[in-house]
Amino acid sequence: MSVDPAMNGGTAAAQGRGVAESHLLSAESARNEAEEFRRLAEEARVVRDQHREALELVRQEREQLREAGETARVAGEAARAAAEEARHATIEAVHATEETLASTLENMKVAEDMRRTLRDIRDVTTRETH
Repeated sequence: MSVDPAMNGGTAAAQGRGVAESHLLSAESARNEAEEFRRLAEEARVVRDQHREALELVRQEREQLREAGETARVAGEAARAAAEEARHATIEAVHATEETLASTLENMKVAEDMRRTLRDIRDVTTRETH
């Protein structure tokens, strides 16, 4: 069995072409894989950006809630102070009413004493004239 050198050369060339095609396929496969990784990385960036935006919205909402809570706290404190002032004013009004009623009662007693005195004077005058 002798090997024809022409065939042997043809086999080497075919093998070389096969190796070259294999390298081309490997290179194409590597490019495709790299492109897929780039695409996946870009999708991951988009998702990360969306998450970052969502987190920022949550942060802003928390800040708004904190501000609303602070506003409510301040309003509650103001309402408490106003209620305390109203309570003091009510107490002062009750005391003033009490003083007014005591003074009125005293005036009524004086008026009643004056009526009695006038009746007594009238009775004495009436007896003297009879």
